[in-house]
Parts: sequence; structure tokens; C-alpha cells
Amino acid sequence: LIFSVMRLTKPTLFTNIPVTCEERDLPGNLFNQLMKDDPSTVKGAEALMLGEMLTLPQNFGNIFLGETFSSYISVHNDSNQVVKDILVKADLQTSSQRLNLSASSAAVAELKPDCCIDDVIHHEVKEIGTHILVCAVSYTTQTGEKMYFRKFFKFQVLKPLDVKTKFYNAETDEVFLEAQIQNITTSPMFMEKVSLEPSMMYNVAELNTVDTAGESESTFGARTYLQPMDTRQYLYCLKPKQEFAEKAGVIKGVTVIGKLDIVWKTNLGERGRLQTSQLQRMAPGYGDVRLSLETIPDTVNLEEPFDITCKITNCSERTMDLVLEMCNTNSIHWCGVSGRQLGKLHPSSSLHLALTLLSSVQGLQSVSGLRLTDTFLKRTYEYDDIAQVCVVSSEVKQ
Repeated sequence: LIFSVMRLTKPTLFTNIPVTCEERDLPGNLFNQLMKDDPSTVKGAEALMLGEMLTLPQNFGNIFLGETFSSYISVHNDSNQVVKDILVKADLQTSSQRLNLSASSAAVAELKPDCCIDDVIHHEVKEIGTHILVCAVSYTTQTGEKMYFRKFFKFQVLKPLDVKTKFYNAETDEVFLEAQIQNITTSPMFMEKVSLEPSMMYNVAELNTVDTAGESESTFGARTYLQPMDTRQYLYCLKPKQEFAEKAGVIKGVTVIGKLDIVWKTNLGERGRLQTSQLQRMAPGYGDVRLSLETIPDTVNLEEPFDITCKITNCSERTMDLVLEMCNTNSIHWCGVSGRQLGKLHPSSSLHLALTLLSSVQGLQSVSGLRLTDTFLKRTYEYDDIAQVCVVSSEVKQ
């Protein structure tokens, strides 16, 4: 028996190196005419390196993580004898496991001379590093002798994409994820899908499109190709679900955000898919009491009062009795009574507080000067630079 293994890949387009010159040069129009007569060139675009003819792959090629490895296995009877009980087995050995890729585990009763047994195996590559395809054949000769032999085919699985992530924790419990995806292969990729599958506590909103004339357009344009060594940045906003947002202590300690699902195509439509492991962030530390702004205007008039709404959350495991003090700064002046009692606040509960203030200085001003004091422990929490507001001069009526 003769055993052969061939990798199945898509063909590629023929590439040629165009040779041309100016008409006033010595060859004149000779090079251009030769390119037009060449059957492999694209008519009307002879100077384009990519031809219109298909070529079969001449080498094993590269295999990248997330792609599907396909191979053709053939066992041919090269003798003049009939062999019996032929069993063909194909295993893939990785650094962590051994996988059986054979389509059928049943033995073939007999194989006549000049006949063959064919099989096609497929495997989605999910590990980086050295892979060994182990192909084994066992059979019985006419004399009853049992024969067995194996062949080993080693190949490397490379990393197609470099994915880097950054997390930004907002004051409103929102989490912004920036994913930088770089193509580290030698060929361009068509990015079919890049999505974020959030964890059970979050809803996700993709921020990679803009609305133009009522239609949603990708920020990367109509052509979603990623050239070799190019990097593209994707942005996502995760908001806690309503049932978890009300539990300050629960959402504060959540570190698992979700995982990225990336689907791409290369060359003549070879599909690849890569799913990252669970992405984790550093949980923000709010301390015992968290103060956040629910509503605040973007722009206010100079020396005119405006309202804001604050949310005060008890992130500790004890009940607090809070007192609010409002301290004026050089530009921000609080309107109302300072030192008022807010009452008792139980663990993981919150209260909303409406406050009024005005600014005496134009420009971008920082809201500062709030103080919360826990009368049980005599501990004061200071809150400065809570938010910024743009102060403009009010219109003067004639």
C-alpha cells in the first residue's frame, strides 16, 4: 500500500511582474505590447500585478489560528494482490491533546489492485504551536499477515491577529472597551464581524458606526479590509442591566466583562474565526461612599443658578448617618443650606439629591466642594472635580 497526504487549500491568483517603459525610450511600445499579448494579465489593466488566472498552491503554506485545516488522505494498492481489513486512522497531536479526525472508524473489507481509499478531514485550529498529523494504516495480506505502518506530518500554527484591550470605567457604572486588532499575517483580511459578547450583568452598545442621512455607516468606510501590519480600533460601551445596576456592591466587584468574537476572510474566501478568553478589568475602588452625578447641564450662563442631581450610594457593609456640607470655591458658589442632615443610608442603598449652584467665572469650570460626614464614625469624605461645566456670558437684551 502507498500512503499519500495532501493539504487542501484554495487556489490563488497568478501574479506577474509588469515590465514597462516610456514610449520615448529605446524599446518604445514593445514591453506594453508584450503585456497585452500575455494571456495571464487582466485586459485593460496589464500593469496590475494580479492576473486573472488561477494557480494551484506550490507549497504547504501557512496555517493560522482560527482557520480550518483540511487534508486529503489516500491509500492506494500498488501491488497485484488483494488486501483485506484495511483500517485508516488520522489523529492530530497538539501540545495539549490528541484528536481523532477520521470520518469513519470501520475497516474496509478489501482493496483490489490499483484501487484506493480516499478520505477528507477537516479541523478548526484552536491552538498555537506545533501540530503533528499522525496517519496510520493497518491491513491483512493474502497470506494472513497483519501489516501496520504510520506517517507523521508536522506543521506550525501561527497567530493571525494581535488583540490588545483597554478599559475605561465611567462614573455612571458604564465600562468602555477599546479593542486594538492588528493583522500580523502577510495578506490582507476582510473583517466580516467584530463583536463583543458581554457577560450576564451587562448590555453592550457598539460605537463603531455613525448615522449619515438616517443610515448607519461604519467608521472604517465601505471597504472593511485590514492590510498586513495595519491596526484597527473598535469601541464598545457596556451598561449594567437594571437588576444589577441597583445593587452597588454587586456591580462594583464585577471584573469579567465579556469576550470578543472576530470573523475574517482571506484570499479567495477562506474563513477564520477567533474568540478571545473572558476579558477582565480592574474593578474600580469607590471607597465607603460613592457620589456620582445623574444630571448636569453642558452649558450654563454666568452668575445664573443651575441645578444638578447627585446620587449618593453606600458601598460599605454598615449603615451610615450622613451630613452634607457645601464649600464654595473661587468660581463655584453653592445655593442652599450647608450642614443639613441626609438621614440614615443602609448598605448598598442610594439616594438622589437635587442641588443648586452658580458660577462667577467664565470658561470650563470644575464642580467641587462637596463634603459628606458620617456621624457614626466621625469620618468625612471629600468630593472635588466631580464634573465640568462650560460657563458662558448671558445674553444682554437691548
